[in-house]
Parts: sequence; structure tokens; C-alpha cells
Amino acid sequence: MLSNLIYYLILETFEPSYGTLLSIVPQEIIASAMTENLKDKNLEIPYASTLNLSLDIPNAPQKIGDSIAPVLAAKSVYALDLNSGSPLFVNDIFTRRPIASIAKLMTAMVILDNHDLNEKVKVSKAAALTEGSSMMLLMDEEMTVGDLLTGMLINSGNDAAFALAEYDAGNEAAFVKKMNQKGIELGLKDTNFSNAKGFDEPGNYATAFDVMIFGRAALEYPFIRKTVQNKTYEVYSVDKKIKHELKSTNELLENPFFKVVGLKTGSTPAAGESFVSLVQGPNNHEILTVMLHSPDRFQETKVLIDWLLRNYKF
Repeated sequence: MLSNLIYYLILETFEPSYGTLLSIVPQEIIASAMTENLKDKNLEIPYASTLNLSLDIPNAPQKIGDSIAPVLAAKSVYALDLNSGSPLFVNDIFTRRPIASIAKLMTAMVILDNHDLNEKVKVSKAAALTEGSSMMLLMDEEMTVGDLLTGMLINSGNDAAFALAEYDAGNEAAFVKKMNQKGIELGLKDTNFSNAKGFDEPGNYATAFDVMIFGRAALEYPFIRKTVQNKTYEVYSVDKKIKHELKSTNELLENPFFKVVGLKTGSTPAAGESFVSLVQGPNNHEILTVMLHSPDRFQETKVLIDWLLRNYKF
């Protein structure tokens, strides 16, 4: 068998086409090589099977029992223990797919990088008329950046995403360039954004692997981490004359069985039902899951979480 160093060099050669590499290299070697590679970059380990590979990661959950992996219909699934960076479940995480409104996590990060929450935004006619999920913005009303972000993250408001993109860059196309630059800075290899809302377009895609990277990055923003925990919320126009009642699109918040505290949903015809969930696990561990193109994102996420909590010791 070739040494890990040789496979490490193969890995570097194949970037970003990790999927090709996975088809020709033994899983154990990939796990070891990528562990060494990505620890240096402070990124998560992108591939390991659920067969309890020994990755020698400090504080990593330990696989227990012989339970078979859950049967999930979602096309791409990824689960990661955030405390250790240890992968807990993987299925087809390197295929490019539409991700719908999960893209709004990138929109939020770009806005938070460049603006104060108290800045005032005047809603344009184009923003107010944006199709799809909405926080019901009205033309010419003024909202703070913070309240628009709240409506975008809780209600998945496309109108809020468009208004923020216009405010930041003058138009959505210019804002998208900032989103893609942020993706480059985060080390995304198979992601491209073509709009701020997550609408289906040929140039709007990511992999479950990349979604995990920018999902983790989004959690580093206290505003995002706090906001996505709210099941309902109210925000007002700057003059307090217009109230917007928000209801989270995340149906697993306040779930009686699992402590789900985020993160972002997405649903379009091309993306299917998609969902990134943040779960508080045992012993202060946090689990982040990515479910792309599922027929039932919330039910399948519950199945996955249940399996993880029963089959790993945290």
C-alpha cells in the first residue's frame, strides 16, 4: 500500500475534484491524509465512512454498537461533530447541487462583514416585489440592517435578501461578486452564487461539503447564531408604524426530542427540500447536519439525529 504522504500528494493534485479521488483511493487512507491536510487549514475532515474509522481526533465521538446506517432519500447528507471536527455521517457530499435559501447564510455573512446592524435601509419597489418567501416588506419603508437580516434568517425573506444586496452594492449582481469572494476566502472549492436569495439558476450551486464549511463559518457570527434560534419574532419599520411578524421556516425548533437551535432551510424545485440543522448534543457537543434534496427534510433530519445520538458516545 502506498504511504499516506503519496495519497496526500494525490489529494492536492485532485483538488477540487474530491469525488474523483474518493473513487480510486481506499477510504482509510483518504481519512488519514485529509485529517493531516485539513487540520493545518483549520477545516473539517471532508470524508470518512460511518464504519468507525480511527481518525485519532481529540475529543471525537466514538462509534458504539453495530447499528446499520439510516436509510435516507436525500441526495447528499453530511453530519459533523463541531467540537472535534469529526465526520459522523457522509453520503455523496462532493456533488454540486442547488441549495436554495441556504445561500442566505452567505448573504448574511457578507452584510455583517460590511455593515452595522443599526444602519437604515430604504426598501425599493423591486425588493418589495421579490417573489417567493417574504417578510412582507413595503416599498419605501425604512428598516434597519439588523431587522432585515432577522427577516431573512427567520422568515427566509427573499425581499429582505434583495433589499440588503441593493443597499450594500447598488445592485444584486455586484453583491453576488462579494458573496463569491467570501466563498474563496473560506476555501470553498465547488460553490458559486448567482443571486443573493438562493433562486434556482445554473450558476447557483454548492456541495454538501462546502455547505458544511460556510455553515460552520456562519455560526462564528453571534448575530446569526442567536437569531436562528427564534421560532417567532417581531420587527418594525424605523418609524415603528409597520410591524412584521416573523415565523421560522425551521420546523424542528423547540422539538421535544432533540435540541435543535438552528440553522437554515431551503426549498426550490431544483434544490428540493434542503436543511442545515444545528443540534446541541450530549456533554456540550454540537452537531451540524446538511441535508440536500430530500423528499422530507425535517423527518429525515430527525431520523439522522436519532441515529447519531444512539450510535455515538459523545
